[in-house]
Amino acid sequence: MSRLTDALKSEKIIFGEDRILKLLKLGKIKVVFLSNNIKKDVEDEIEHLAKLSKIEIVKLGIPNNEVGVICKKPFFISVLGTVH
Repeated sequence: MSRLTDALKSEKIIFGEDRILKLLKLGKIKVVFLSNNIKKDVEDEIEHLAKLSKIEIVKLGIPNNEVGVICKKPFFISVLGTVH
């Protein structure tokens, strides 16, 4: 959890599975954070792309509604990442 709060303070954060998948394909993501209730097919695709590019994945262990609260956003967040 502290990795997420540290990233929120110091790095550029991208929210949303479509944007994360696009940036993973382009190799522009440093770290991906996943909620514990992300859709399985999305999680599998993110893990596959991250493995190909040797990008770290952090599984947060909390649901997407709590991730939204931590990020101070008025919506649920299943996946977010930091960019180069």
